[in-house]
Amino acid sequence: MKMFSKEFIDLLTQVIKSWQVIVVAIVFILYVKIVSYVGRGYYVPKRKKVKAAKKEKQEPVPAAAPEESGGSGSNDELGLEEA
Repeated sequence: MKMFSKEFIDLLTQVIKSWQVIVVAIVFILYVKIVSYVGRGYYVPKRKKVKAAKKEKQEPVPAAAPEESGGSGSNDELGLEEA
């Protein structure tokens, strides 16, 4: 249990202060900065779509009323010809 407290903390500080860990950390930071710099060059900001000015409402054209021919379900409505 004593190793966990004093020796473990000493080992961690030695590992963190070693030149390999420091070099890898610096290389990693430089890599992230370079990638973000290059990525910023390819970024295209989204343009806000400007809606065209609304035209005045046109009055709807009234649809022609279907002619009633004597009964419901006539053949004209169905597009059938009488034989």
